[in-house]
Amino acid sequence: MDVILSKKAQKDIIKIPLQVQSKLFWWIKSVMKFGIQQVRLNKGLHDEPLVGKRRGQRSIRLNRAYRAIYIVKLNGQIEFVEIIEVNKHDY
Repeated sequence: MDVILSKKAQKDIIKIPLQVQSKLFWWIKSVMKFGIQQVRLNKGLHDEPLVGKRRGQRSIRLNRAYRAIYIVKLNGQIEFVEIIEVNKHDY
């Protein structure tokens, strides 16, 4: 399974802490090795579908402050759309 990063996601990665980058790259390697369905079973990542204007996208929690937003394309390829910082003021 291929995992790609959008241009925005590539820019976002540069801004996040190294330990968060490490977790994202671990997730990517795990998906490539075991497949997305198997990795979604890992409850610690809180892989969940999004709703509203982000319908069709999914997110994983990289830590308490960062989420990675991705989509699964029709050909099965996974594309990270962006990595966002979430804080208590955002919700």
